Amino acid sequence: MGNLGMLAGCCLLALRLGAQVDPAIANLPAQPIGATDLLAVSVYGAPELTRTVRVSDEGLIRLPMLRQKIDVRGRMPAQVETLIAAALTEEEILVDPAVTVTIAEYHSRPISVAGAVKAPLTFQALGRTTLLEALTRAQGLSEDAGPEILLTRPAERGATPLVERIPVKKLIDAADPAWNPTLAGGEEVRVPQAGRVVVAGNVKHPGAFRVDSGGETTVLKAVALAEGLAPFATKTAYIFRPGADGGHREIPVELSKIMDRKAPDVELAANDILYIPDNRTRRTTMNAIEKAIGFATGTASGALILGLH
Repeated sequence: MGNLGMLAGCCLLALRLGAQVDPAIANLPAQPIGATDLLAVSVYGAPELTRTVRVSDEGLIRLPMLRQKIDVRGRMPAQVETLIAAALTEEEILVDPAVTVTIAEYHSRPISVAGAVKAPLTFQALGRTTLLEALTRAQGLSEDAGPEILLTRPAERGATPLVERIPVKKLIDAADPAWNPTLAGGEEVRVPQAGRVVVAGNVKHPGAFRVDSGGETTVLKAVALAEGLAPFATKTAYIFRPGADGGHREIPVELSKIMDRKAPDVELAANDILYIPDNRTRRTTMNAIEKAIGFATGTASGALILGLH
């Protein structure tokens, strides 16, 4: 009966411990603990001390019956076990306590992925996380992603955060591991959209077009992207380029000479507007001729009318 009573007591203790700490959530990889993380603390034989505890913003935790707070920030779970056991012994609450500390939730290691990705998100870094894995969690780059990724790492208090520029071609196309840094938590990953040039006016299909990653989008390429010039385009086009004062600077371009290879092509920058005006005089003349031809073909004496003019 004694053995049965002891067995029943152990089962009851196990049930009480299980009610306090869910083993399913206390199984995350051990990493340095930070503010707002959730710890699962288990003290063998002391169910009143077995519980989950949220780390304060100052990096401290407090357990029942302990007068002192435990500083856990930056420590590994095994180190926190030693600190809790020492505090319980020092305050004469338990003799030779057996303490187990695991991570139930991480909140101090966020990685945010934003910008030109398919599914922007923020997640907690668990174990070794690379930049490529973070982008995969965001379901990859969107079609309008630019040629580089901006990685901002956390800085010491008062210091300016450092921004790393990661070329997309080297990270993804070349699969160069040197451009796939490891993230520890606290990083911000931002993917800027690619630059655009707007082609407007007398072209067949006006619109906004992506600037080449090599920065070699020119007037001829922009016209080609707009499927060529429409009739009655003028010989001179204009580039409207954003200025530092918020306005636009007007740059005339000898379009006809560029088309005839008599002048060098002109490079466009992101956010430029290429405008090809309409030659209204020529349009008016051509409209008049078309009306006259239409009238002439619609009458029996069309040849005579054209001859008189």
